[in-house]
Amino acid sequence: MPRTGFLYDQRFLRHETGDEHPECPDRLRLIVENLTQSGILAQLTPIAAEKAKQRWIEAAHHVRYILRFEESCAFGLSSLDHDENRICYESYDVALLAAGGVLKAVDAVMEGRIDNAFCAVRPPGHHAESDRAMGFCYFNNVAIAARYLQEKWGVERIGIVDFDVHHGNGTQHIFERDNTVFYYSIHEHPSFAYPGTGRDFDTGLNEGEGFTKNSPVLPGRGDAEYEKRLTDDLLPAMAEFAPQFLLVSAGFDAHTDDLMSGIDLSTAGYDFISTMLMDIAAKFCGGRLVSVLEGGYHLDILPLLVANHIKHLADLK
Repeated sequence: MPRTGFLYDQRFLRHETGDEHPECPDRLRLIVENLTQSGILAQLTPIAAEKAKQRWIEAAHHVRYILRFEESCAFGLSSLDHDENRICYESYDVALLAAGGVLKAVDAVMEGRIDNAFCAVRPPGHHAESDRAMGFCYFNNVAIAARYLQEKWGVERIGIVDFDVHHGNGTQHIFERDNTVFYYSIHEHPSFAYPGTGRDFDTGLNEGEGFTKNSPVLPGRGDAEYEKRLTDDLLPAMAEFAPQFLLVSAGFDAHTDDLMSGIDLSTAGYDFISTMLMDIAAKFCGGRLVSVLEGGYHLDILPLLVANHIKHLADLK
């Protein structure tokens, strides 16, 4: 049975986004409550979060942007770069803690203390570009983790799989000229298609050409289309690239109950995704996988989907 780590810290709740904002503290509260009540949490290895050092944030973000984010919080501004990106005094420190917590999960896997991990963090990260906040995201947690794996641990080939229903424009932006990181995203396009990026002809630039793969899915296509695109697009890409570590941007907003999308993915569809990710990690990465929470906004279904995902990571029945 795999040893699965779980990263969570109550301080993640201090990032206050205001009434009726979809990216709210209750997302994590309810995830942890469900894991506790179901007995799953007791079977996981806890991972303690700590703030990321600025050098690791700078591996993915420009210094001026980092300082602008810090100052915006210190000055009590209510948003960063766009009104949807709500912030408070605590948001900068919480974002540092989320990014740093993911790095602690990476360390635990690389040191052999666990086999894989799920990181229940907020704010999310995959929309954050190197120099601007987007889509509720400020620091790109997965991108920072990829650079950390390269620089601290010497991992040469890193695969990133993003199954959030919205394209991870920030992650693609950061790695689109890089041939050491393969970025794959399956997402809705068009209709609800924030941020409007991630077309199938976007395959990377310069040395990174061929190391980005997007699978845009039309609204309403659901499980069958996801299974086809993952089988036809993701599996061959991973077989050719042969990643040594798998990072996952885990968004649960493609579910049929989530009003953030029109994809109509079922709970069984998410099980298919988790099974495939575990198979890829086992085949190419020695099982080394760190999954990081991105979207998922239906407060009834999100805790159940996260619990199911973790069951696949930990091989729990």
